[in-house]
Amino acid sequence: MNLTHIPLDQLSVSPLNVRKHGGRDIAALAASIRSLGIIQPLLVRPSDDGFEVVAGQRRLRACQALAVEGECEPLPCLVMAEGDDAAALEASLAENLARLPMDEIDQYRAFAALRQQGRSVSEIAGQFGVTERLVEQRLAIANLYAPILAAYRREEIEPATLRILTMATKRQQKAWWQRFRDPEDYAPQGHALKSWLFGGHQIPVGNALFDPEAYEGAIVCDLFGDDRYFADTDSFWRLQSKAVAELKERYLSEGWSQVVLCETGDYWRSWEFAEVAKQDGGRVYLAVTADGEVTAHEGFLPEKEARRRQTVAEGAPDAPERPECTRSMQNYLNLHRHAAVRVALLSAPQVAQRLMLAHLIAGSHLWKVEADPLRSARDDIARSIADSPAHAVFRAERGAVARLLGMDEPDDSLVPRRGDWQARRPTFATLFARLLELSEPEAESVLVYLMAETLAVGSEAVETVGALLSVDMNDWWQPDNAFFDLLRDKEALNNMVAELAGCEVAEANCTATAKVQKGIMRDCLSGVRQPKAQSWLPGYMAFPMRGYTDRFHSDGDVPSPVESDIDLAA
Repeated sequence: MNLTHIPLDQLSVSPLNVRKHGGRDIAALAASIRSLGIIQPLLVRPSDDGFEVVAGQRRLRACQALAVEGECEPLPCLVMAEGDDAAALEASLAENLARLPMDEIDQYRAFAALRQQGRSVSEIAGQFGVTERLVEQRLAIANLYAPILAAYRREEIEPATLRILTMATKRQQKAWWQRFRDPEDYAPQGHALKSWLFGGHQIPVGNALFDPEAYEGAIVCDLFGDDRYFADTDSFWRLQSKAVAELKERYLSEGWSQVVLCETGDYWRSWEFAEVAKQDGGRVYLAVTADGEVTAHEGFLPEKEARRRQTVAEGAPDAPERPECTRSMQNYLNLHRHAAVRVALLSAPQVAQRLMLAHLIAGSHLWKVEADPLRSARDDIARSIADSPAHAVFRAERGAVARLLGMDEPDDSLVPRRGDWQARRPTFATLFARLLELSEPEAESVLVYLMAETLAVGSEAVETVGALLSVDMNDWWQPDNAFFDLLRDKEALNNMVAELAGCEVAEANCTATAKVQKGIMRDCLSGVRQPKAQSWLPGYMAFPMRGYTDRFHSDGDVPSPVESDIDLAA
């Protein structure tokens, strides 16, 4: 069985529903669901056009009635596996839920107590038979201002409003509470509250980390209150981003291992983090709201990482932290670097000969040789490689070598790939006889090409030869859409902006979205914006390869510098 959330329009009542009667009077149940949400998951099984509700008909009907009044969130459902007994599962759920407090606040307190004991969200959900999402929703109540909680328990605040307030900062909650208490003022609720919290149209002067005297734009005053707002949001964000960058550097200078800048507009999900002291590797997380408020959360690690570190401390093997480059990005980089190095190798026959000898001596048993399959992790990576200049040059050389050998040019490689041994190729005797007819320069060109074709993607050989031959990736590669789409690490991205557009631009945009920062890079590369660095090349494409964070590592070992007296032009 699997516990998940399913949209209402994908649910229908099963003919085998456990409850056969009692589905009419749902008004009270609908009121309870409007207040608390669905506590007990529906029991469902897959059908041709969605899911059939085996147990939970009244809950389904109540949600359908609520949906007429407005939007209805996906419902928590327990998806049955083949052979599951519906009655037994429902009885088990009921037994677990009997231990669950029915009040939303009491549920939070019960869950929070278990969290203090070190229980994870998934463990708490399993104990009570509820979804992880419900546990997270209740734990979010920890973020609420105490007077708001008290008013909610007095039924002065609607549940929908309370849930939205869990996403607000303490400053926003207090501001909302002052409005709520004032009979002469208006406190937005429901969807209006969400717009008020996250619209970001009004930026209070009090949110500035910088000295407001540095701001040269207009400041708007509230004639009916004491609040003042920045009229020029662009100027505010330039100054605020620089101040955030300075705050980050200050924390690092104080000895914090890492300062993480959260995505602007994301709210702080405290239940996803564990408190960890600075000396134990705790980080600082800088959360920035849509209206510019910055909150520093000192001494935290993601819960999973904190548990992993605890496991390691107890003697279990360490698990790697999140790398700077995703697997797809590493695949993209490896393929482009491999394409450029093997083209460079075509012009370095003496290096190719020695590389082949190294493969022969240090290679696998019986020197089994096959062409690299050049597998792409995604379709856009495959298109990027197919369109690369290095790929075109190598394809032309393959045709020339095939003609030397009296072969039809293959679509992919001259050397067979794994599973390709039945492809039509000349017999050994025919091929050997043809090779004997070639001149030394012709035979050498065949050898060099074959060595390049059997060079392994992402290998130490690629890194070593690329550095030895001083391969300049600017000759063979330019940042394309696939590259920008694969750039995901925000810290690395901001460091690239610093290289390309300058440190001031990077600091001014450190709180900007990845989309905005990529746009700055594109503008520099296209000439719309004056770049700081001409012929810029990311560290990922340099030889030796380098990253932008301490989390960087490449697939192939970065070799020590190799020197040679060989005339590489020979």
